[in-house]
Parts: sequence; C-alpha cells; structure tokens
Amino acid sequence: MSGTERAGHGGDGSRGEAADPSGEPAPRVLAFYLPQFHAVPENDAWYGRGFTEWTVVARAAPLFAGHRQPHLPGELGFYDLRVPETRERQARLARDHGVSGFLYYHYWFAGTRMLDRPFAEVLGSGRPNFPFALCWANDSWYRKWQGRTSDEMLVEQTYSEEDDRDHIRWLIEAFRDPRYIRVHGRPLLAVYRPHLLPAPKRTFDLWREECSRAGVPDPWLVRFDTAADLGDPADQGFDASADFVPHGIDRVAAPAARPPDLDPSNFIFDYDTVAAAYRSRDEPPWVHYPCVVTDWDNTPRRPTGDALILHGSTPDGYGAWLGHALRRQSARHGGDGIVFVNAWNEWAEGAHLEPDQTHGRAYLDRTLAAVRAVGGSTPERTGPDALTVSQSAGSAPTAIWDLYDDLYDRFVRLQALASGLVAHADRQLAAQRRELEAALAQARQEAVALAAENALLLDRLAQASTRAQGRAAP
Repeated sequence: MSGTERAGHGGDGSRGEAADPSGEPAPRVLAFYLPQFHAVPENDAWYGRGFTEWTVVARAAPLFAGHRQPHLPGELGFYDLRVPETRERQARLARDHGVSGFLYYHYWFAGTRMLDRPFAEVLGSGRPNFPFALCWANDSWYRKWQGRTSDEMLVEQTYSEEDDRDHIRWLIEAFRDPRYIRVHGRPLLAVYRPHLLPAPKRTFDLWREECSRAGVPDPWLVRFDTAADLGDPADQGFDASADFVPHGIDRVAAPAARPPDLDPSNFIFDYDTVAAAYRSRDEPPWVHYPCVVTDWDNTPRRPTGDALILHGSTPDGYGAWLGHALRRQSARHGGDGIVFVNAWNEWAEGAHLEPDQTHGRAYLDRTLAAVRAVGGSTPERTGPDALTVSQSAGSAPTAIWDLYDDLYDRFVRLQALASGLVAHADRQLAAQRRELEAALAQARQEAVALAAENALLLDRLAQASTRAQGRAAP
C-alpha cells in the first residue's frame, strides 16, 4: 500500500518518527484496552457493591500443577480507571515501550454507553496525549460471563436504522479528536462481533452518509474474525479483517494434553504451538491484520468450567511472535500495517502488557525490542494539546505531565538510593553498637572477675596480717 495519512504517537494524528532504514514507517502496535476497572451501578447491582475486574482477578486460584494463577498487577497496582494519574501512567508505559495506541472497547447498547467513564474523560480532557481508536464490542451481556452458572441475559444488543444514525453521530465526535488513529486518512473503527450485525452494509452506508454530512472521513472498518471464516471483508462492507486470538485457535492448532487434575470441560493449548501455527499461516488476498496475544487464561471468569488456557507463555515467546507479525506487516503494508496485541489490561483473562508481579516489565520490554527491530522507535513526548513549561529557545515544549512523571521517577530513584544509604548506615551503626555492647559486656565480666579476685587477695592479705600479728605478740 502507498503511504497515506497514518496515525501515530503525536497529538495531531501523525505517526511520529518510527521509520525503517528505507524511510518507510514501521507498522503500528495497537493494544486492546479494557475499561472495566471501576465501579458502576450495573455491576454493583448484578454482582455486589464494589465489583470490578479486580474482584475476579484476586479470587483466582491455580487449577493444576504449574498453573500460574492469580495474575497480580505489578507497579500500577490494583488501580481505578477513574483516576487520571493512572491513565497517564498507562499511556506513558505504553508509549515508552513501542505501543502505538490503545484500542478501547466501546459498549453501545441502543444509545446507552456502558463502562464509558474512562474513555469519556480521556475524550473530554484531552489527556493523556496518546493515540486511540475504538472497538465496538457489540455482543449482549450475560451473567455467565462472570462465572455464574445462570446464563441470564443482563443487557441485550439490538439494532435499528435509527440507532445506527445515533451511534455514528456520537462516534463522529470521537473521530474529530486529533489523537484518533487513522488509516489512509480515515478513523479506524473495529467491530468485535461482525457476524451479529443483521445488515452491515446498510449500517455502513448510513454511517458514510452521516460522516459526509458532518464533514469527516468515513471510518476505516476492521472486522475481527471472532466467528467462523467470514470470507472477504468487503462482502460485508468492511475494509479489512483481523485475527482475534484466542478466537479460532482450534482451527489452527490442536489442544494440548490435559493435566489430569484439570476439569475436562476446560480447554488447554500450548502457547508456543499456537504461536507457531499463526506464524505459518498464509495471508488472505485482502487487507488483514494479525493479532498477537501475550497470554490467555480466562479461568478467573469461568471457575466452574468451559475456560480456555494458553499454557506456557513467556516474554521471549511473545516477543518472537510479535516480531514475526511486525516483519510480515512491514513487508506487506509498510507503515500502514497494524498488529493488534491482546491485550493491554485483560487481567481476568491473563492477557496483559501491563507489568505484573511475576514478569515485571518483561512483556513491555519485548514489545519495544520487536518494534525497534523493524525500524520503529519511541516518540518524543510532545503534542499541541499539552501544557508546556518554558525551555531554551528552539527546543520542543515538554508536557507538564511528562515533566511531573520524570521528576517523580527521579524522586523514586533518589528515595531508593537514600533509603539504601540510610539502611546501610543503620546496618553499620547497628553492627558497631553490637560490637560495643559485646565489648562492654566483656569488660563488665572482666571487671567483676577482677573485683572478685581483688577481694580474694585482700581477704588473704588480711588473714596473713592477722597471723603475722599473732606470731609477733609476746
């Protein structure tokens, strides 16, 4: 594909400096972003007050020998996505490790937006200054999704021409944001369950009509292949298709041997086997984007069975898979290529680039290495929407948040150094005190012994004096 407008790390929708030696920008890495880490009235009503994804994550337990559960967060902790500082730190971690943008899950039910506060605040505040796009998660919600035995429907997804218009009118406001990721100058919009759309071409025609009326480009529509083979995406009105691992892995790889203590209703696959199967697949003739999964294990959400486990993920295995996908996209599409990563923060399904307590930043580090291997680089932290501080003439402005975060990181390092020095001094003082106390105790013992010996000598001297006086008496 020829070069066109490409979204990247800048706040104006441009790609930034991520070019290979030939001058062609590197493919983008877009990570799925789950907004469910904050309390909402619906979840409070359905699952109990205070319920979030962390509730599911924390209750997980290993189901067989060598099963890594629970997955517990590392440096970001059990965060709340209503806190803007959390969202800023997420964006900085992503940007500094080669992630080009977040693909936020977007929940639209006939005009009702669910779990929308994090993205609404990102859109309304202009922060963080980090590229994003939306994926419409268009399936109905069921209670069983959170591991309940009942399959009661909680929210039904419905479709209509009127709702199609309402939906795109809301989406247009997001498309206008300068951070919104574009492909060929068009805002990227993905659909999670395309086979559920009753009349996709009708929907997309209405969307194009409304976009034209609003003076914005119509969306670049990506179909995730979450169902059986749907063929050429153009037949449904899409511009491209994309894998969504682990959906469909049974079509590319055979299950692994099930551990004897794992419930037979669960399915287990070997991570490296699945990765090799995806790497060896032929590309379809249309525009198609790969998906690389960091790991997958949804037993926290499905503790009663019917879970899917990719066993044996390692940072190196993930890095090799991502590197292969990026090289293929670079060869086929250049800077217009995209690799989706599942996911930034799907903690309850074991898929997360965010640091955890087991691997720290290892998956992020492998992401950056893979991006750099195809000529990508991390961008400068600048943007026209960022608040700035005064700098020397000719230098680029620095975002206030980045300045704060840099200073915070320096303070943490200084505090660690200071804490280490204080701890060292404390240890040295404690050792010296122990030595002095031991010497004092020894001296006291010696003094007591000398006093006893002196008393004995005095007693003997007194006795000798008495005897001498007796002999001298007439």
